[in-house]
Amino acid sequence: MTPQLALLVVYSAILVALGLWIGRRVGGAGDFFVARRQLGAGLIFATVLAPNIGAGSTVGATGLGFSDGLSAWWWNGSAGLGSLLLAVWIGPKIWREAARHDFLTVGDFLEHRYGSAVRGIVAGLLWLGTLSILAAQLIGLAWILNVVVGIPKYAGCLIGGLLITIYFTAGGLLGSAWVNLVQLIVKLVGFALALPLVVHAAGGLATVLSSPGMPASYRGFWGGEASIARLALLVPAFMISPGLLQKAYGARSERAVRIGIGLNGLALMFFALVPALLGMAARALHPGLANSELALPTLFMRDLPAWVGALGLAAIFSAEVSAADAVLFMLSTSLSRDLYQRFINPRATDRQLLSVARLAAVAGGAAGVLLAIASPGIISSLGVFYALLGVTLFVPVVAGLHARKAGAAEAVAAVASGVSADLAIRLAWGSGGLGLLTPELGGILAAAVGFGLLAVARCHTGTLWRR
Repeated sequence: MTPQLALLVVYSAILVALGLWIGRRVGGAGDFFVARRQLGAGLIFATVLAPNIGAGSTVGATGLGFSDGLSAWWWNGSAGLGSLLLAVWIGPKIWREAARHDFLTVGDFLEHRYGSAVRGIVAGLLWLGTLSILAAQLIGLAWILNVVVGIPKYAGCLIGGLLITIYFTAGGLLGSAWVNLVQLIVKLVGFALALPLVVHAAGGLATVLSSPGMPASYRGFWGGEASIARLALLVPAFMISPGLLQKAYGARSERAVRIGIGLNGLALMFFALVPALLGMAARALHPGLANSELALPTLFMRDLPAWVGALGLAAIFSAEVSAADAVLFMLSTSLSRDLYQRFINPRATDRQLLSVARLAAVAGGAAGVLLAIASPGIISSLGVFYALLGVTLFVPVVAGLHARKAGAAEAVAAVASGVSADLAIRLAWGSGGLGLLTPELGGILAAAVGFGLLAVARCHTGTLWRR
């Protein structure tokens, strides 16, 4: 057994044991869904940042650095900008609503503002879309195991799905918060050690930035239309992601939301340079690499001392696992609370709700494994989720926190307009859109227009917007 594989096995066992141990303290849905609303700024920071540094932020972004150069910063940097807006604007507002009305999910908020129909429509759409982000994390795990052990993609997806489902199902948000703290420490230490050693192995920063045969744009920070597309895709998604909002619900105070999520945004913007530089170093060291998403695990296996490479692979492994458990959190809470308790068994007891949440996590894990096996790559899978998130949730959530009289009709109009515009642009011009008009940006603009037009038409007296 290689040092890299040995460390991954031991590390996986520790994560599962910690999740199961904390799971013994989960006595009801409040523990599982919102961790008793007792998370301080430090744990909010850890449980938000750890999953945000996932497969897309590490393996996927390094692949973008390999192919696009320094402008790969905009993948993680855009997520950081969205997180800062969440910290100073959306997060505190929705935390106050959640604390006042005892919300457990974003669906609770949507029903409070717009009614049960909107809750059901959005929950159904997002449950399907969220599977794509889980698939992306499992693909990242599979690439690691492929490089370390040589096992095929489908086997890596199965192993990763089993590991994540076991420890998350036991502890929910309460367990994830503490497991994420461990994962975050491993990630930060691993990447902090790996980056300078990889750059040195590639011949230094000057060599990395001047890879022969690459266009000048490879060294440019601004990536043109690609960067605009990432801003349109990721900034809105990271402002209103159900997983992030529900973790904000678990904060003990509004101050914890602002500090914890705000520090997460700054950390993401700082971290964004790391995979971009690693990808460029991989281009200098392994220019013939056929699959750019194998760049990061290849660097850690071939270009670092064994113990540093093992720690680096553990850091990537942590990234994928922590992001995947955040996705299971969205899947399990949405299906159990927003669909099962609201539409199937309104009289479900706290214990029944907890049981269904755990079963939903298992079902979501299994479905995510199947989708991961069928999906071609990480970035393509993530794009599906973030696009659906923005065009369905951004306008209803933001308007719901500020609009006084707008109701279900406006929210349904926003969702229908956003999804229709997104699909129309994709059918007409493909996933890249037409110039600056990406499918995601067009969908959000159409959602805002649909919401606004209907709101104006129905607003006869009084003021529509809250101060």
